[in-house]
Amino acid sequence: MASDPAHAGNARQWSVLAVSTLSFTVCFMVWMMFGVVGIPLKQQLGLNETEFGILAATPVLTGSLVRVPLGIWTDRFGGRVVFFLLMLFTVLPIYLMEYATAYWHFLAIGLFVGLAGGSFSVGTPYVARWFSRDKQGLAMGVFGAGNSGAAVNKFAAPALIAAGGWMLVPKVYAGVMLVTAILFWLFSAHNPQHTVGKSVRFADQLKVMGDRRVWRYSQYYSVVFGGYVGLALWMTKYYVGEYGFDMKLAAFLAACFSLPGGVLRAIGGWMSDKYGAYKTTWWVMWVLWVCFFILSYPQTALVIQTVKGPMSLNIGLSPWLFTSVMAVAGVAMAVGKASVFKFISDDFSDNIGAVSGVVGLAGGLGGFILPIMFGALLDLTGVRTSCFMLLYGTVCVSLVWMHYSFKPALLSHRQAA
Repeated sequence: MASDPAHAGNARQWSVLAVSTLSFTVCFMVWMMFGVVGIPLKQQLGLNETEFGILAATPVLTGSLVRVPLGIWTDRFGGRVVFFLLMLFTVLPIYLMEYATAYWHFLAIGLFVGLAGGSFSVGTPYVARWFSRDKQGLAMGVFGAGNSGAAVNKFAAPALIAAGGWMLVPKVYAGVMLVTAILFWLFSAHNPQHTVGKSVRFADQLKVMGDRRVWRYSQYYSVVFGGYVGLALWMTKYYVGEYGFDMKLAAFLAACFSLPGGVLRAIGGWMSDKYGAYKTTWWVMWVLWVCFFILSYPQTALVIQTVKGPMSLNIGLSPWLFTSVMAVAGVAMAVGKASVFKFISDDFSDNIGAVSGVVGLAGGLGGFILPIMFGALLDLTGVRTSCFMLLYGTVCVSLVWMHYSFKPALLSHRQAA
C-alpha cells in the first residue's frame, strides 16, 4: 500500500526538528564549556577576574562572528550540509584542548571551539522553513530550547572534572560532538526549495543590514540572549565567590537559571504565535527589569542609631532567594529569545538566514562582552552584584527603545479600530 505523502512530509519535518534540536544542544554545551572548565584553569594559571572573563568569553566571540556568513550560506546551500560540516570542524579543536598548557593556548583553541556557537544561525532558518508560518514560532522555540546545553554542561563538566580532572572534559565532549554529527546526517533531510538559489547575490542578502528593524531586534536579542550567555558563563563562579559553595553545588544552582532559560524557549515560541511578538517581548523586558533590580542589591550591613542605641541590620539575598529570582529571569529570557525571532519570521520570511545571522551576531557579541565587563567591574569596584547593575541598564535601554519604536504603530492601530 502506498504511503501517504502528507504523512511522510510531516514525519520528515519533525525528524528534522528533533535531530537539529539535539545537535544544537550539544553545540551549546561545547560553546559554554569554558564557563566550568575555566574555574580550575583559573587556579592553575593564576588568572585574575578579568582574565577569567576573557577566557570564558573567547569561544563566544567566534561563535558570534560566524553567524552572519553561516546564516547566508544556509540560505544558499541548505542547513543540512552547513550544520554537518560545522560540527565536524569543531571536533579536533575540542580534543586538542587537553594538550594546552599556557593561557594563550586556551585562548587560541577557544576561538576554534567557539565555532560551535554559530550553529544557531544555521539551525534556525533550516528548521523554520520546514513549517508553515503559523507554526514557525513554535518550531524555532523548540529548536532554541537547545540553549539548555548550557545546563547540560553544568551537570556534565563538574562530574567529569571530579572523575578525571578537567582534561577529561574535552576528550568526552569531542566524542559526543562526532557522534552527534553522524546522527544529524542520518536523520536530517534537504529540500532544494528551501534555498534562495544562485540568482540571489551575496551582496543582495547583506542589504537587509540597512533596515532599522534589524538593529532594533539585535538590541533586544543582546539582552535576552547575550545576557543569558553572559550569566550562564558567570554564574558558577559567582556562587563559588559570593556564597562559598563548592563547584558541584555552584554548578547545580547555576543550572537552575540555565535550564529553564533554554528548555522553556518553546513556550516563548507558542506565546509569540498566540499573542504576537510585540506583547510577549514587552512583558519579558518588564519582568527582567524587576529581576535585575532585585539582584543588583549587594550584601549590605547597616548600623541604625535608635533611641535605645545602635541597631545592626543586614540586607541581602540568601542563596535560595537569589536562585529563585535567577530562575524567574531565566524563564523570561527563554520566552524573550523566542519572541525576538518571531519578529524576524514575520518581517523577513524570505531572508530569515541573513537576518537571524545579524541578530544572532549581536546577541553573541553581547555574550562575549558581558563576562569581560563582569570581571572588569568586579576588579574595579569589588562589588559582585555589579554584573546585575549592568544588565539592569541594558533592559532600561530596551524598554525605552521599544516604547518609542512601536508607539506610532500602536496609535494608528487604535485609531483604525
